[in-house]
Amino acid sequence: MERRDALVIGIAGGSGSGKTTFANKIIQYFGGDVATLNHDFYYKPFADLPLEERKKQNFDHPNAFDTDLLIADLIQLKHGEDIDRPVYSYTEFTRLPETVRVAAAPVIIVDGILIFENRQLRDLFDIKVYVDTDSDVRLIRRLMRDVKERGRDLQSVMTQYLSTVKPMHEEFVEPSKRYADVIVPEGGFNAVALDMVIDRIRAEIAKK
Repeated sequence: MERRDALVIGIAGGSGSGKTTFANKIIQYFGGDVATLNHDFYYKPFADLPLEERKKQNFDHPNAFDTDLLIADLIQLKHGEDIDRPVYSYTEFTRLPETVRVAAAPVIIVDGILIFENRQLRDLFDIKVYVDTDSDVRLIRRLMRDVKERGRDLQSVMTQYLSTVKPMHEEFVEPSKRYADVIVPEGGFNAVALDMVIDRIRAEIAKK
């Protein structure tokens, strides 16, 4: 039987919008039939820079990502080939030597703030979802995540938010919303929208 390409779903939205929560709800529904990639895995290593200089990079600009590698990996996965995706350290601000094997699956979910900004990447998505959440809520979620999970201090998180996160959101992330097939207010907490997207995925899988 001829192998059919996987269904690829892109989930975009601002930092702290609830993209990962929304993606996890889909994963829970479809189980082992889903492979996942996060654009954050593909931050450039900036290995030639000392740690203090790496910390100063604008991680919310498209140039911070090795999007070409993500595109290459996604094409392989889409065609049914396993990949070894990068591992990024949020404490060392660089890519680690090890990789993680991602097995091919009928459904692939890619999430990230800027995945709709790049046309070549955007064109690989069969379904494009934008998670739209109030900026105050996104800021609070980002503060909690970066302090609790990534070992950051409050001042550094706020400085980064005001200097790069907010302006890059306004310049690149928010405008990319126009490419979405579905705009979901409040992310994974929007049960109605989640059910609609799951039904759409099921319908697309049936076509394949």
